Order: sequence, then structure tokens, then C-alpha cells
Amino acid sequence: MENLLRSSVDFEKFTWKIENFSKQNTMKLRSKAFKIRGWSWRILVHPLRKDVKHFSLFLTVADSLPPYGWSRNTFFKLALINQVDRNKSIVKVTRQRFNGGHCCWGSLFLNLSDFLDYKQGYLVRDTCIIEVHICLSDFAAAKVQDNYLSPNYLTPNLNPTNDSKLSDQASESSLDDEREIVSARTSGSSPTEGEIRSSADLTLKDLIDFESLKPEEEALVPLLEEVCIWHPSLIRSQRKSTRLFRLWAFISLGQILYFLRTKKVKDISEDDCKNLEELWKELVRSSGFDLAWLEPYVQTALGVKAYMETAQELKKQMDNVVALEIKMKKLRGELAAAEAEFEVARKGLSELRKGFQVMDTNAAIGYAMF
Repeated sequence: MENLLRSSVDFEKFTWKIENFSKQNTMKLRSKAFKIRGWSWRILVHPLRKDVKHFSLFLTVADSLPPYGWSRNTFFKLALINQVDRNKSIVKVTRQRFNGGHCCWGSLFLNLSDFLDYKQGYLVRDTCIIEVHICLSDFAAAKVQDNYLSPNYLTPNLNPTNDSKLSDQASESSLDDEREIVSARTSGSSPTEGEIRSSADLTLKDLIDFESLKPEEEALVPLLEEVCIWHPSLIRSQRKSTRLFRLWAFISLGQILYFLRTKKVKDISEDDCKNLEELWKELVRSSGFDLAWLEPYVQTALGVKAYMETAQELKKQMDNVVALEIKMKKLRGELAAAEAEFEVARKGLSELRKGFQVMDTNAAIGYAMF
């Protein structure tokens, strides 16, 4: 397969060697920016939290671009290199359209436990090697689409061992799901509600018809795309929902994300808090999303009113304390001046008392008779 691609399509390769993997920040693990075809790219490793069971890779646009008005059709492959047996390297190949709504594309590669097992060959001496191959010609990408973007070609070469946690049944189910999505994409149509099933390769575009969105809803797409990359369970939870329900769920989530991203604390009114609280309660109750990760941020926003009231009372008390302190300083100054004046008066009095004889002012002066 590698030789076939190499002889048919002109690729440029970027290799990302991650050393000391166990010491990296696996919540935000990304390569340096690199340029191919004059465009900047990065490779991302899906955040490896406690609830993540798979090792996933993504190719993302690294240029500073506006949310809309640009696009690039790209034929590429992502590869997780097996350092023990190169033939067991896992390769994902696809052709995707990157734009403001889809600036990051990727997929799961293998079970996280298998990746962390050095015997499997993907993480050796705490080092893993990732490659991205990007086609240099749009014409070549279009030409090879029908020949090489078959379901089998897109399927990762997991090569599970007897110790692998991926059962044959689960692997076959994942393969069927990928075939459905790939078939829909290569035919130029979107999957219908009945065709969308569980798949690690599902994207937001597979669930929502972007063409039907209103302008104000389109503005939410980049936020939803970003959050779905970090929380793929959002997409999985909606794969069996109806089209209208999926649209409501994601747009409602997008509205909350937009509120939290754009609103400043000082601008949040009582009505804002009320509307946010109603939307949040409805989303938690009906959407089916796991939103535990978002709740602390929403509760912080909902607590803004109480915060502002407390902050105002705090400011009032601080102003009062400052005023009293100024008054006290003024009074201390006046007291010090009075004490100094008192001391001068006391000394003057003391001087006058020296040699002064008290006279009975009621006594008659009189005179003596001789």
C-alpha cells in the first residue's frame, strides 16, 4: 500500500518524534507548526484523560485564518509508526475539506492500553513516532480518491494480539461504521438518520447539515467543532437521534459556549443569567450530552449576579473603611496639634505660677493708726 501511494501520488512528509512521552502534558500535546504547500499545519494528540480509552491523532490548520471565507481540499495520511515492525504501523488516509467550520480532522488509531504497552512497538523507550504525509497536488488527490479511499484502505491496521482489549466483534462493528460514513462522503451525500451509527470517525458535519444553518447558527460551528474534538462523546451521544433533535442539541450547546466565550462578567445582566439557566437546565435534562466538564463554567456564570452583589457590597465597605481611615488620620492630626498647643499653654502657666502669691481679694486694704 505504501509503495502504491508513493508511486501514484507526490507526498511531502513531516515526522513528529515525541520523546519522554510519559513526562509530556498529554492534555495539550501538539507538534510544532510545519509548512507544506505553503500552508501551516500541526499534529494533535487527543487529550489523554482518565476517561479516554483510545489513542487518537488529528491534523489541524495552524495558520491564523478568519472563521469563514477560506477552504483547502487536502489529501493526506496520518501514521503511527511501529518501531518494532514497520509493517504494523497504523495508517489512516483520507481527503478532507478544511475550512472555518472544519479546521481539524482525525481519528482513533488503537486502544490506549496497547499504545502504552511497549511490547506492541508504538511507544518504545518512552518515545513514539508520528508521521503526516500531505499530497502536493489537488489534481493528484482528486485522481486517487476513487482508487484509494476505499473502506478497507481507511481501516486502521490494528493487528490486535490475544491480549488486546479490542474483540473481533468490536473491530468488525467499527469497520462497518467506517464503511457507512466513507461511502456517504465519497458519494457526495450526507448520511441519513438511519445510516448514522457508532463510529470513531464521525464528525459534526455527519450529524448536522451545515447548509441549512442560519447565519447566527453558522457562527457557532467553530466552537462546536473545537469542543467535539476535546469531547468526542458529544458526537457519539447523538448518532441515533433525529436530525431536528441533533440540530437543537448542538445549537443549544453552541449558544451556551458562545455566551461563556464572549460575555464579560461586568456585562452579564439578570436576564442573561435567567436565560442561561433555562437553556442549561433544558440541555442537561433532554440533550443526552455528558456535560459534567462544562457545568463548573456555567455555574460560575450563573453565580455572577450574586457575585456582583457581593462585590458591590464589598466595594461599599472598602470605601467606608477608607473614608473612616482618612477621618481618623485627620483627627489624629488635630489631636497632635491640640496636644502641642496644650503643652505650650501648660508651660506658660507654670512660669506664671512661680513667685505668685495668692491674695485674698475679699479682704479690705485698710490702714494702721499710730
